[in-house]
This record gives sequence, structure tokens and C-alpha cells, in this order.
Amino acid sequence: MSAPSDAPPETGGPGRRVAGFIAGRRTKWVVLAVWVVLLAALGPLAARLGDVENNAAAAWLPGSAESTQVVELQERFRDDQAMLAVIVYERPSGITAADQAKARSDAAALAALPGAHQPQGPFLSRDGKALQTLVPLTNVLQNIDNARDLVQRGPPGLTTHVTGPAARDTDMVKVFDTIDGFLLMAAGLVVIVLLLFIYRSPLLWLVPVLSALVALGLAQSAVYLSARYADLTVNGQSAGILTVLVFGVATDYALLLVARYREELHRHADRHEAMAFALRRAAPAIIASAATVAVGLLCLLVAEMNSTAGLGPVAAAGVITALASMTTLLPALLVICGRWLFWPLVPRYDAKYLAPAAYEAEHGIWSRVAGLVGRRSRVIWAVTSVGLVALLFGLGSLRTQGLSNAGQFVDKPDSVAGAEAVARHFPVVSGSPAVIIAKASASQQVAAAVSGTPGVAELSRPVTAAGLVRYEATLRDPADSKAAQRTVDRLRDAVHAVPGADAKVGGETAISLDTNRAAARDNLVIIPVVLAVILLILVALLRSLVAPLLMMATVVLSFLASLGVSALAFRHAFGFEGSDAVFPLLAFIFLVALGVDYNIFLMHRVREESQALGTRRGVLRGLTVTGGVITSAGLVLAATFAALLTVPLVGMVEMGFVVAFGVLLDTLIVRSLLLPALSYDLGRRIWLPGALGRRRPSAEPDPSKALTRVN
Repeated sequence: MSAPSDAPPETGGPGRRVAGFIAGRRTKWVVLAVWVVLLAALGPLAARLGDVENNAAAAWLPGSAESTQVVELQERFRDDQAMLAVIVYERPSGITAADQAKARSDAAALAALPGAHQPQGPFLSRDGKALQTLVPLTNVLQNIDNARDLVQRGPPGLTTHVTGPAARDTDMVKVFDTIDGFLLMAAGLVVIVLLLFIYRSPLLWLVPVLSALVALGLAQSAVYLSARYADLTVNGQSAGILTVLVFGVATDYALLLVARYREELHRHADRHEAMAFALRRAAPAIIASAATVAVGLLCLLVAEMNSTAGLGPVAAAGVITALASMTTLLPALLVICGRWLFWPLVPRYDAKYLAPAAYEAEHGIWSRVAGLVGRRSRVIWAVTSVGLVALLFGLGSLRTQGLSNAGQFVDKPDSVAGAEAVARHFPVVSGSPAVIIAKASASQQVAAAVSGTPGVAELSRPVTAAGLVRYEATLRDPADSKAAQRTVDRLRDAVHAVPGADAKVGGETAISLDTNRAAARDNLVIIPVVLAVILLILVALLRSLVAPLLMMATVVLSFLASLGVSALAFRHAFGFEGSDAVFPLLAFIFLVALGVDYNIFLMHRVREESQALGTRRGVLRGLTVTGGVITSAGLVLAATFAALLTVPLVGMVEMGFVVAFGVLLDTLIVRSLLLPALSYDLGRRIWLPGALGRRRPSAEPDPSKALTRVN
């Protein structure tokens, strides 16, 4: 037997039938069986996601950029597809005869490695304090490890490093190969600890975590299939973000549904009816939230950057599977397990909970916050707005011109230490030359154009294949410097002017240059599209224009404030040299989409309550009954993204920090104070031009007596 609630009358429709099916006495077992079949069929594919990850440089490049075309054209030079490793030996007091003998012996041993080409050197530096040997390698990952083991055994006082493009890529791949499992454990542990604290139950946390793991496995399987058969670009960054995103958003949706289910268990004697009612009431907000995040992420498909375009569908797959699991598998498991799952705080049916104030009495802290909003709404939104605007001054510290090779790592791996040693003792020689590919018929003219370009130190001998010629131009400036980028621009102007050459300039410096320019274009195109799409979703959900505009304005302000604080932290607390060029766009996507999530959870409940109580009363009650669960959800999501701070890559640390801080700012300030205060101050006008905005309530509450508690 169920009892009526104080909520607006129920309406029929597909949503009611679907919720009844998921929570049905018999059909809940059907839902569980479907998930078991899906997990059995697709689950094993999740473990193969690493097989399709592509962490090579080309996987991060702008798809149509000239440097990307050079990477593709180099496939025609297959016989010369080795990557350069640079062995550097350093002794501050000066290289000795024993050191030179060691370097010569190493060169002979390196030449014997499988897939190694003939080494060049060792070459003595002009200051006499270093040696370097250049070794083109294939089978790079294994050979770099072998090379490091080989060269470390030297005379006392001699420091050796293995650097160059081959070593740098190896160090990067090793990081990505180890983070997936670590992030899964870190995110899982964070979620378990927080759910134990939030639910105060030794059992209840098991069901949301199990549902989140199922969602993650299904997402990884879907991403694997997309990468395997649909040419989706997946790299270590997107795979890592997928893990924390699924755990974060899945737990958010679980918290919202479980809270509403617990509320309805007090009002319904039958747990199946309680779940059906809770699912019907919570699902629209959860679906709108997931749609907002997923559609926002899918907007990244129009990005020029391959890594950015690939992240969109990868992360969207995680959000969609989290939505599916938390709105079908989770409710089925909850009703299968029964009320005892909440032990020791088992929610029992009690007629006293049919009165609104009785349930509000269980939310003491948030009842007081709502009372404060009702009494001081104008002061609250004015003060919080000024505070957020003040944080925007940190944007002056934001540097998004990209990261140097050394700046990509939090620590200093061997490839970075070796590159620094090369720069100290061999300032003219670069292990990352510009690569010029042109038609072989214009070889001499192209060579003359390259040699005459300011900033070029040397030009290699030509290599021909399939009607093309390839040159490598050693630059006078470090490959990751602005001066080297200007040289690349001059090189392009020079070789493009050679008639009939169809020449293109690539290489590491050109890649960095093209990346920055593509990221700037993506920012200008994608950000307005995402804002427009999210606004349309909010308008459809709330049937209003004013409320969605208000929500978007507060979330964008929160994003900019978070970016400002993060810029200050990166520069003065972490000591990072800057950020990747794509960082602002990815921070915007995650913070705006996820920030709107919490506002959706709040304002959807406010609209529901406003239909029966009037807008101002609806704002206060909506804030009261959702405050605890939304704050808990924000803490969980922030904590899961904070797990990225443990990854030894600057880009991942920065993403984890800005999302964690931004989510907390949204949860604790924007959703708890700024948006409710603005909504209360505007009253029913927030629902304009909808019918609810034109409805004149019988009486609005006295703010000084708002939400009186029941003792």
C-alpha cells in the first residue's frame, strides 16, 4: 500500500511505464538479466582498450595541418622509419680517455641492438665536458630500455642519459601505460570512502560502486570497438579521463536517485512503488544532465586537433553508459536488495513524512541555508558575484602557448635530463630537426631555399622514395623555442615559393606551431556551439528562457573564476611553465557541462516544487531537499578528478586541478548561494516566458519565516 505525497499529481505516459518496468516486482529481474548478458558479451573487450590506444605524436595533431601531412608522407620512406636516440655523456671536470673509450664501446654495442642503425659518433663537445652519440632505432620501446641499461655502466663521475625523440616518446608512453589501472584504483577508493561517509552504511555503497564499474566496463568496450572499427582516436589522456569521468558522473547520478528513493521510502510502504516514483521524479534531471555533458563533449568532434576530437566521443560514451547503468541497473539492484541495504539507518514508511515540513526537518543545515537565502537574497547574490569577478584577475597569469618537452612532465625523466645536457654542451645541434618533403624533381631548388633560410644551421643529405625527396634541417634554436617556430614559418614561405615542388615542412617544431594555431581556432568555434547547445537543452527541460540564461551566466562566471585561480596556482604554487594550447577548451567543456549539472538538479526540483508552492517557496524547498545530495555529488566528482593530480604529466595534473576546484566552486557557491539567491530575488519571472512565469500564486512566503523547522 502506498500513501500520497505532497508532490504535484502524477501523470501517465511512457516515462511512468518505463519506471514501473525497471522497478517492477518481476521485471526488475529482466533488467538485471539484460545487464548480465551485456557484461558477458562486451565486458572482455574492456581489457583490450590499451591495444587500440595511440600515444604517438600523430594522434595528437591537427588533422589537416601541414605537419600532419608530413607525418603521413613519411610513411613512403619506410626503409628509413627509425627514430633518433641521442646518448649523451657528461663530466663537469672534462671528458677523460676512459670516458671516450666507454662511449666508443657503447656505440658498438648499440649497433648490435635489433633494429638499430649504424650509430654516428661519439662526438666531443667544444667545451670538452660532454660526448654524444646519435643512434637511429626501430623497435623503440624495447631498444630504449636496452640502451639505458647498457650506457649506465660507466666510469665513476660520468653521467649518462638517453634522450632524443625516441627516448621522449618512450617516457611518455610508459606514463600512459601505467595510469589507467592506477586511476581506476584511486577513483574507486575515493568513491568508496566518500559513499561510506555520506550513506553511513557499511552496505549501501556496494550497489552504486558495482553499477559504476559495470558502466566503466561497458564504456571501455564501446570505445574499443569504435577505435577498432570506426577509426576513433584514443590515447592515454582520453582513456584516463574516461575512468575518472565515469566514476564521478555515475556516482553523482546514484546519489541523486538514492536520495530521492530514500525520500519516497518514507512515503510509500511498497519499495517498488517508491522506486518507480523516485525514478520518474529524478530521471528527467539525470537525463538532462547526461545529455548536457554528452552533447557538449560531442561538440569536440568539430575540433581540428585529433586528440581533442577523439576525446569527445570517448568521454561521451562514458557519460551515456553511466546514465544507462544508473537509471536501469542501479534501481533494479536497489529494489532487489530491499530496505535492509540502508542499515543501520533504514528508511521506514511513516505518515508524518507526508507533510513537507517533516521531511525538511531532516535537512537542518540546508534548511538554515535556505532561510538565509530567503532573508538576504540580494546581499548574497551581490557579494558572491563580486567575489567571483575578483577571481577573474588570475586570468592574467594564464599561459597557453603550449608546453616544452621538459614542461610536459611533473618530474624530470631521463629524456628531459638528457635534453638539458645536450643543450648545455651542443647548443647548435638539434635532435629534432625540421623535416621537409617535396617532389624529387625539385630537390635542388628546395635544398637551396632551405639552406638560405635564416635560422637553419645544417641541411642533411637528400633521401628519395616514391618520387619524393626528404631533407632534415637542423635549427639553430632549441626545437621547442619561439625562435625555432619563427624559423619554421620562414622555411614554409621559402619552400612554398619553389615552383612545382609541392613542398611541406613538418617536424617537432612545426607540430607545436600547428597545434597552437589549431587550438586557437577550436576555441573560437567550439565554445559558442557548446553554449548554444546547452542553452537549448535547458530551455527544453525548464520550459523557460530566463532561468536557463541565468544558469548559463552563473556557470560561465564560475568557469572563468576557476580558470583564474588555476592559472595562479599553476604559476606560483606548482611552478609549471604554462599549459597546453587545448587546456582552456577542455576545461570549459568539463566545467560548464558539469557545472550546469548541479544547477539542473537544483532548478528541476525548484520547478517541480514551484508548481505547488509558488516560485519563492519552491526555491527555498528545492534548495533544502537537494542541498545535501548535490553537495555530496560535487565532493565525489571533485575528489575523483583530483586523482589526476597524482599523474606525472602536467596536462593531466592541470586538468584534474581545474575541474576539481571548479566543481567545488559550483557546488558550494554557485548552486548553494548565487543561483538560489538570484532566483528568489526574481521570483516567478525566472520561468518567463513559460506559463509558470505568468501564474500568480495565492501567497508568497514571508522570507523571515521561511522553512520553519519542526521539532
